[in-house]
Amino acid sequence: MSLFDWFANRQKNEPIQHPVQPEREISDGLWTKCESCGVLAYSKDLRANQMVCPDCDHHNRVYSPERIRQLIDADTWYPLNEQITPTDPLGFRDRKAYADRIRETQDKTRLSDAVQTGLGRLEGLPVALGVMDFRFMGGSMGSVVGEKLTRLIETATAERVPVIIVCASGGARMQEGMLSLMQMAKISGALERHRSQRLLYLPILTHPTTGGVTASFAMLGDLILAEPKALIGFAGRRVIEQTLREKLPSDFQTAEYLQHHGFVDVIVSRTQLKKTLATLIQMHQPIPRPTPPLHVPDHVPNLTATMIPD
Repeated sequence: MSLFDWFANRQKNEPIQHPVQPEREISDGLWTKCESCGVLAYSKDLRANQMVCPDCDHHNRVYSPERIRQLIDADTWYPLNEQITPTDPLGFRDRKAYADRIRETQDKTRLSDAVQTGLGRLEGLPVALGVMDFRFMGGSMGSVVGEKLTRLIETATAERVPVIIVCASGGARMQEGMLSLMQMAKISGALERHRSQRLLYLPILTHPTTGGVTASFAMLGDLILAEPKALIGFAGRRVIEQTLREKLPSDFQTAEYLQHHGFVDVIVSRTQLKKTLATLIQMHQPIPRPTPPLHVPDHVPNLTATMIPD
C-alpha cells in the first residue's frame, strides 16, 4: 500500500467532526428554566401563571413579597409589626457569629426576619395573613417569627377575621436554642384562643415545611392546605430510615403522601389557591341568627292597618 493510499483510508475511517455550536446566551431575567423539566419559559408569562411551569405543572419557589401579591387584593395590604427585629440573646457563634448572620441576611433579603405579617383583603374578604420566607435563614422560626405570628393571630381574634399562614421553613432556629422552641407553644396557644372564638385558621404548606413548624402551627388548621409535591415532614428522611431500619417509599413526606394518610386535607394548585381560599372563607362565615318576631300584646291596635288610607 502506498503512503498516499494509507492517508486516504485513514481520512475515510475517521469520524466527521462537526463544528461545535456555541451555546446561545439568554438574557438575564428574560427566560426562566424550570427546575423540574428544564423547559425554558418566558419569565413574564411564568409570573402571570404564578410561577407554575406551564409544561409540567412544577411549582417554582416564590418568596413572601410575591406571595402577598398573589393572595391579597391590590392596595389593601397593611403590614403589621415591621419594627420587630431579631437579637442575639445567647451570643451564639458557630463558623460565624449569629449577629453577623442576621445582618448579612437582612441586607441580602431586605427583610427584618423570616416572616411578613399583615391585614388585607382576599377577593374582597378581610383576612390576617402571615407569609414565611425561606430566603431568611431557611425560614427558620426564631423569637421574632413567633412573636409576629402570635401578634397577628391575636389581632385577627380581636378583629374577628380568619387567619392564613403560608408555611415555608426548615424548623426551629438553632441559634436561639430553647427560646426558639418556646415559640411553638406560644403560637399554638394564640391559635387555641382564636379557635375558641369560632374563627377560621387555614395553614398553607409549601415546599418545604419541616421541623418545629410542622410540629406546631402548620398542623393545627381547621383545614390544612398544601401545594402539589411540597416536602412536608418533621425529621429528615435519612434520620427516619436509620431509626426504623427500613426503606421508606419514594414519595414519603410529599403532600400527596400526607393527604393519602390523612395529614393534609386538600392539595391546591397555586393558580387556584386564591379562589379556593375565598370559597372556604365564605363557607365558614357564621350564619346570622334570624331576628325573633316582635311580640305585640293583644290590646295594641294594628298600626299597619290604621296607617293605610282608605
